[in-house]
Amino acid sequence: MASAPSSDDALFDQFLDDRGHDVETVDWETSYNKKQCPECGALHDSAATDCGVCGWDPRA
Repeated sequence: MASAPSSDDALFDQFLDDRGHDVETVDWETSYNKKQCPECGALHDSAATDCGVCGWDPRA
């Protein structure tokens, strides 16, 4: 028997995950000493706040 999630957020995340939705927070990937956009793979300096190629923003 599975245990119940401990919060409403966890329950909602489980609901979405069961239906194939991503529930993890997506952030920059790293490649050498650069930030790499997880959407398009473009490389940026470490000071970048959004992707200059596809417009992805981790704060959105």
